[in-house]
Amino acid sequence: MPENTDDLTINYEEDGVLVVQEIDKKILSKGAWTTILFRYRDLDRTTQQYGADKFTIRRYQKRSGKYQVKSKFNISSVAQAEKIIEALSQWIKSPKN
Repeated sequence: MPENTDDLTINYEEDGVLVVQEIDKKILSKGAWTTILFRYRDLDRTTQQYGADKFTIRRYQKRSGKYQVKSKFNISSVAQAEKIIEALSQWIKSPKN
């Protein structure tokens, strides 16, 4: 388990093959609970090509000096990401108190 937020990644290998390729990450919050938004692609094993961009939000808890994944939410497509952006933008522009 990583000890620093910079070392947290979603790159994943199986049998020496990178099947989940992290493209970028944005740290949304740091501390005992850290939230990171990752941009990634999955390897299509049939074509050996990486697919379209996907996104995931991961929450990590730091215990005994090491980060552990506690929850995650996968955004499966750019279209879904755009809908989330649109909803958040509307809420932020006209908050209801």
